[in-house]
Amino acid sequence: MKIDLYQQSGVKKGSVDVSDAMFKVVVNDELVRLAVIRQLANRRQANAHVKTRADVRGGGKKPWRQKGTGRARFGSSRNPIWRGGGVAFGPRNVRNFNLNMPKKARRAALFSCLSQKVADSKVFALDAYKADGAKTKDFAAMVKKLPEGRSLLIVLEEKNEVLEKSANNLPDVKTILVEYLNPHDLLTYDNIMFMEPSLKKAEKLFLS
Repeated sequence: MKIDLYQQSGVKKGSVDVSDAMFKVVVNDELVRLAVIRQLANRRQANAHVKTRADVRGGGKKPWRQKGTGRARFGSSRNPIWRGGGVAFGPRNVRNFNLNMPKKARRAALFSCLSQKVADSKVFALDAYKADGAKTKDFAAMVKKLPEGRSLLIVLEEKNEVLEKSANNLPDVKTILVEYLNPHDLLTYDNIMFMEPSLKKAEKLFLS
């Protein structure tokens, strides 16, 4: 199949061939859902951390003798039901949120996202970006000439300091290397713009 190819001036140059195996597959919504859940779960950090009765300072002495006082027996003043005591069953920073997913399933979810975007006419390519320096104003002017969308994800073949710095200050634009292409970003951004060389690299990476 083909996707539209644009020049930096915003003029449509023609089209470029892309693989049907990557951009024209049957969309599997359930796989996409599982892939996004996995991605967000693996991003989580176990920051919440409470002290148990073993971690709270003090409480080494028995508050009162075991028998004869008429009060309930206690072995430590740092037990969870006392003020100043530890927390029972609270969050700890050793929790692991990581989820696994087979490689083939992850690839299938990625291809489903790309295929849905292509079906919605939200994917196009740019032949090249040339500029004397990193200028956000010039880059923003170029983006306005390209197919309209609320937000834009730019897929790069390799690091491009000029392009990345030019796009950095635009709130609804993100640059990403093709090897880090993922379902969450594809769903988050309205339009997907591949730099032309990144298309071949994507097919080489994900179809091999």
